[in-house]
Amino acid sequence: MPVNETLSQYSDWSYTTAVAVYVLAMIFFLVEQSFGRHGAAAAERTRTRQLVGAGAQAGSTVVGDGAEPPAAVRPARSRAERMGRTGLALTVLAAALHLAALVLRGLATSRVPWGNMYEYIMAITLFAVVTWIVMARKYPVRHLSAFVLLPVVILMFVGGTMLYAVAAPVQPALQSYWLVIHVVAAAVASGVFLIPGVASVLYLVRAAHDRDSGRFTRLAPKLPNADILDRIAYRTTVFAFPVFTFGVLCGAVWAEAAWGRFWGWDPKETVAFVSWVVYAAYLHSRATAGWRGTRAAAINVVGFVLTVFNLFFVNLVSVGLHSYAGVG
Repeated sequence: MPVNETLSQYSDWSYTTAVAVYVLAMIFFLVEQSFGRHGAAAAERTRTRQLVGAGAQAGSTVVGDGAEPPAAVRPARSRAERMGRTGLALTVLAAALHLAALVLRGLATSRVPWGNMYEYIMAITLFAVVTWIVMARKYPVRHLSAFVLLPVVILMFVGGTMLYAVAAPVQPALQSYWLVIHVVAAAVASGVFLIPGVASVLYLVRAAHDRDSGRFTRLAPKLPNADILDRIAYRTTVFAFPVFTFGVLCGAVWAEAAWGRFWGWDPKETVAFVSWVVYAAYLHSRATAGWRGTRAAAINVVGFVLTVFNLFFVNLVSVGLHSYAGVG
C-alpha cells in the first residue's frame, strides 16, 4: 500500500515536539532535584502531613449546634515541588505526543510501527516513559525523573537523526504476524528494563553513600532510601522478565518458520540469551538473602548494559540474520 506522506510528516513533527517537551520537563525536574526537600526532610514532611490529617479528622467532631468541622490544613507546596509537578505534567504531555507519533507512523505505513530501528527506538522509549510515570505516581521518586528522561532523550535523538528511516513498507521477510507479537514483546521488555537499570545505578550510589558518607555527597542525600530504589528495580524487572521470556520464545518460533531452525547462535540471539540469564540471575539473587542489595543491583546494571549493547552494537555493527531487520 502507498505511504501516506501527510500522516508521516505529522508523525515526525509529533516525535520532534515530544523530544523538546521531554527536555523541558527535565529542566523542571532538575530544579526540583537540586532545590527540593528529599531524603530525611521529605520523610519528615510526609509525616507532618499525616499528623495534620489525623488531627483534622480527630477535631472534626461536632461540638455544638452549627459547628463546622475544621478543614484539613496542608503545608504549602514549595516552589521546587511545584516545578516537579509541572515537570510531571509536561512528561505526560510529551508521552501523549510520543504515542501520537507512533500511531501516526503506523497509520501512514498501514503496518505496525516498529519495522526499523527508528521506529523500534520510538516504541521502547515510549514504554520506558509510561512505566516511569506509573512509578512516579506510586513512589516518592518524581524528582529523579531527569535521570530516566536523559537516556530516553539520548535514544530518541539518536533514533531521530542518525537512525531515521523514511516511512515505507517493511521488507517481505518481515511481513509476518510474528512482527506484531515477537517485536512488541521485545520492545515492551526493553523499554521497561530501562527503569530498573537507572534505579539500580542510583541504588548503588545511595548504598555507597550509606556505607561511607564522604562519597557522592552532592547526589546521594537527595536520593530516596535504598529500599525504595531496590523495590522499584525489583518490581519493574519482575514485570519485564516474563514479557522478555515470551519475546525470546516467540523469536525462536519465528526463526524456525523463517530459517528452518529454532536457534542458530546468531549474535542477536546469543546476546538476548545472555541478557535473559543475567536477569534470571538478578531475580534469583534478589530472592537470596546473601545476595540482596548491592550485589543484586550490580547484576541488574549488567543486564541493562547488555540490553543497550544488543540494541545498538548487535543491530548496527555485527553481521547476522537479524542485521537486515534493524529491530529487536
